[in-house]
Amino acid sequence: MMAIDWKWYQVKKDADERTQPNFKQDRSGCNEWLNQVRKNKTNSLRIKILDSGEKVVTGSLIYKQNFEEEGDYKIFHYYVTEDQLITVDLNFSGLKHIYPEPLFKQMKKAENAVEGFFILLGELMNEMLVEIDQFEEELKTLIWSIRKRNGTSILEKIYMRRHELLVWKSLLIPINELKIGIEEIELNEVSREEIFTLLVKRIERMTVLLNEYEHELDSIINLEEVISSHRGNEIMKTLTVITILFTPIMALGALWGMNFKQMPELEWRYGYLLSVILIVISTLLLYGYLKFKGWTGDLLKGKKKDSYFK
Repeated sequence: MMAIDWKWYQVKKDADERTQPNFKQDRSGCNEWLNQVRKNKTNSLRIKILDSGEKVVTGSLIYKQNFEEEGDYKIFHYYVTEDQLITVDLNFSGLKHIYPEPLFKQMKKAENAVEGFFILLGELMNEMLVEIDQFEEELKTLIWSIRKRNGTSILEKIYMRRHELLVWKSLLIPINELKIGIEEIELNEVSREEIFTLLVKRIERMTVLLNEYEHELDSIINLEEVISSHRGNEIMKTLTVITILFTPIMALGALWGMNFKQMPELEWRYGYLLSVILIVISTLLLYGYLKFKGWTGDLLKGKKKDSYFK
């Protein structure tokens, strides 16, 4: 494949008309796009094939997102043809694993602007994959935390990880759309096959990872729901059994606590002893009945040290 003399224009979003590049031979509407794109704050993708047969891909891509603040994100805008690449507001300062100098050297070796764009996207995908490794480590810690302690704080962490996963998927969706759009107009055929294949493999790798993590989180949530449901049932069962066992003392206490003048039991010499014996026997009989029916369950059994149902 013959190399094309191509250019990469990096434009700051807040640059005025004097400092931004002016495309005098503007065959594909670069100047018009550059003036309009500054207003865009969301992901977008536009694909055009001009009358001359030139293929143009333009759009905006959110490439970094704060998991706690919706409005804290980084977005850049791109304009790609075979012989020129324009990026607006692409800032490498917040990317921990992309080093600009090696990236620039690599892009200079690209045979055309499309290939340079693929190299840039590949590095952004690599940055995301490294960040996802940190997410995987936190997820692993969460999985073992459920076995050690499964309280409300763990449930909070589960849904925090779930939210982070949704954010990661929202970042991946426009990249997948961009890949499909590139294939749609066969812009990838302009580049060397191995460059585009590397980008596709990283996208597929991230997709597989996120889907697997989603299955893991769903399993964790289902497990936590079963544990919480069992714990709630055990608490209600305990309260019910305690209430039933105390029914004799409450009933007899209410009976003998009445203020009627004619109550022969008050004059019995052994009335107090008989009432205590009656209460104990009736309580034991109730407990025996509940035990015989199997309604006490595991209330009186000790919990295992490593049990999930503490």
